[in-house]
Amino acid sequence: MKKINILSASLALILFTNLNANAQFKLSDIFKKVTEKTTTTGTPSTLEIGQGIKEALQIGVSAGADRLSVKDGFLGNLAVKILMPPEAQKVERTLRGIGLNKLCDNVITSLNRAAEDAATEAKPIFVSAIKQMTLTDATNILLGNKDAATEYFKRTTTAQLMQKFSPIVTTSLNKVEATKYYSDLTTQYNRLPLVKPVNTNLTEYVTQKAIDGLFLEVAKEELKIRDNFSSRSSTLLQKVFGYADKKKS
Repeated sequence: MKKINILSASLALILFTNLNANAQFKLSDIFKKVTEKTTTTGTPSTLEIGQGIKEALQIGVSAGADRLSVKDGFLGNLAVKILMPPEAQKVERTLRGIGLNKLCDNVITSLNRAAEDAATEAKPIFVSAIKQMTLTDATNILLGNKDAATEYFKRTTTAQLMQKFSPIVTTSLNKVEATKYYSDLTTQYNRLPLVKPVNTNLTEYVTQKAIDGLFLEVAKEELKIRDNFSSRSSTLLQKVFGYADKKKS
């Protein structure tokens, strides 16, 4: 009888342990699901919005700079390809008309190579600018137009970026001999009778075009994150932009 009682107690203990473990498993599973839900939904704090917008911009800058900093990143992309400066387009037409196509092609190729080379240095400059964004700005951006972040970025950082990016572009122009090719082109043109001499600040022109190209790529990434849930690669982005979706629906 004593053995039966001991056996019964043992069985009861085992059953209780299993039930308790199973209950804990289910409770932990439920807790996990609730935690996952609360981390991706609900109203984000102002701090989370700020962090989310900055994260989205950093993703856009990183992806954009990476795409543009490779060979043909500018030259092979018609949306950002750098053509002759406006004041030199007549020069290009005239020189191509007398058979100097290679000279013109060398200039265009070298301008784009300079931008591609400079784009490799763009990422830390842009990221530094992103970090200076205020939380209030971030909230306005989140609930603004689909390109609100990019437009804010352009409005508030272009002058600073021009200043910081300019010496990088100057180095790149010299590195790929763009300055030499452009000098050869304008020299040939200025020798023609009755033409108005052309002078261009190549550094300023290519710097602006390179920054415009980078902004365009950032805008593409911002649009992807705003429109496609699958592009929201972190819990924070899902929560912040999911909140924006609800506010705009």
